[in-house]
Amino acid sequence: MNKFVFVALVGLVGLLGLQWLLGPVPDRRNWELFMDMGQSAAYQSQSVNPYFADGLTQRQPVAGTIARGHMPFPFGDSDPEMERAGRELINPFGSGRAADSKRGRVVYETFCQVCHGATGDGGGSVSRRGYPPAPSLLTRSASDMPDGKLFYILTRGYRNMPPYGSLIDRDDRWQVIAHLRILQGSEPDGQPEDQP
Repeated sequence: MNKFVFVALVGLVGLLGLQWLLGPVPDRRNWELFMDMGQSAAYQSQSVNPYFADGLTQRQPVAGTIARGHMPFPFGDSDPEMERAGRELINPFGSGRAADSKRGRVVYETFCQVCHGATGDGGGSVSRRGYPPAPSLLTRSASDMPDGKLFYILTRGYRNMPPYGSLIDRDDRWQVIAHLRILQGSEPDGQPEDQP
């Protein structure tokens, strides 16, 4: 019995000591044995850092890495590169599939319609306000243009058209092309020819 009382008394003293050690606020630790990097030395991005040999805090990414969500576009900014993109790039969504063209229509109405018009005829609202008119997307040359070339033009821009690679997601650019193919197919058989 004396042994039991002694163990209970040691346990009670231990609990009271633990209560004193932890303090009266149970959701705040008074003693941290392992910091878990909670109080690491933070450096501003462009500040000097003594832990690296070059003294820079901001590190360069490892060679060959690609940031998540940013696929590289391996085509340069020239007409031969645009032609190469037309040969090498293939629309992963196909042309004119209903699910793709529905999203493509939304993106087209948001970004393209102001210049190229609702039907793609080039009669957008900005050309009525002084901006050079956009070409019709219903001409034979636009219909014959490969999807990869259209993707290149959407990404890099061409002539008066600004680049949309940073504004429109990669998949959405392909889906705009799928919607454009539907617009081109909805024209009567006598499509307008290119103008000189």
